[in-house]
Amino acid sequence: MNTERDAPSVRGAVGETETALSYVWQTPVGRPKKQPGDHVLLATGQGGLARTDRVRLQRIVSRAPEVMVKITGRTKGAQHLLAHLAYITRDGRLSAETEEGIVLSGREGLGDLQSRWIDDVALDSRRRSDGTLSVNVILSMPPGTDPAKVRDAVRAFALDAFERRHDFVFVQHEDEAHPHVHLTVRALSYDGRRLNPRKADLHHWRERFAEELRLRGVAAEATPRRARGRVRKAEHGAVRAIRERGAVPRVNRLAREAVVREVRGEGASERPWEARTTERQTAIRARYRATAAELARSDEPSDRALADEITAFLSAMPEPSLQRHALLRELADQAAVARIDRDAAIPLTIDADPRLAEKDR
Repeated sequence: MNTERDAPSVRGAVGETETALSYVWQTPVGRPKKQPGDHVLLATGQGGLARTDRVRLQRIVSRAPEVMVKITGRTKGAQHLLAHLAYITRDGRLSAETEEGIVLSGREGLGDLQSRWIDDVALDSRRRSDGTLSVNVILSMPPGTDPAKVRDAVRAFALDAFERRHDFVFVQHEDEAHPHVHLTVRALSYDGRRLNPRKADLHHWRERFAEELRLRGVAAEATPRRARGRVRKAEHGAVRAIRERGAVPRVNRLAREAVVREVRGEGASERPWEARTTERQTAIRARYRATAAELARSDEPSDRALADEITAFLSAMPEPSLQRHALLRELADQAAVARIDRDAAIPLTIDADPRLAEKDR
């Protein structure tokens, strides 16, 4: 089966060539890491897709739940570390499991855990006074996911990522709808290197966590936001907490003031990164369409069914919208209301508009 001359190629495995789908799924910070089995290609009859490409595409367009792996912070001092270990174990009420598979329960277990980690800190003579003692991570899945399988997947992920290199401990919390596990990793490795994860590392961790969940029969995926048509980062928890208290976060206020200045002609109207974001989304959607077009020409009913799913997925994909664009639309709406009702004295500001707070939520 041949593609159209101007359509991007969809042949080849992830990481081997710049295929249509490898571009869609790679992160902005680097090429996707090659996963086990990526070299295996389907021989015929599957639209020319690699087996792993096709399976992953099926998960994405069927909207498999996305895993969350987030670095929640770093402990800097002994007391900070002790407080964090007490927090994740709820002062010993929850059991903690170490990299050696030892389960520590109760206040006695918490005391043993704290003593062990603090003793290790005392032996680290090269650490600066403000150096990181531990990297704290939370791994989560949407409500309804089996908590036991989440815990097992975290255990397997942590052993794969850190065994024989770093001490770690993890604790599962089941007091919220989202089943999640707190994983704390000692920053200093056994060979003296320090753990300093970057954005690419975090994405790789997401992929590995999702893989471990799938091995346990849990549908899970770890795609970058842009592969799902989303270009805005999730709101920071601290910012959301400020808004929920009824206050306007400083970062939101400054963004709105910048938009007002722009409308008045006092600021730049174009940002280079916004153009790149739009171009990237155009390319991503074009490659989804190219894949769907090739599958639609297949003689296999399963290929044509997948093509229809891709088309539906694209139709539901949100238009790329940055925060500045959303604020500009809000300001335009206010101006339209002011023109309709000349008696209403609506100032050229969007700070006090309650609709913004609702839309930001």
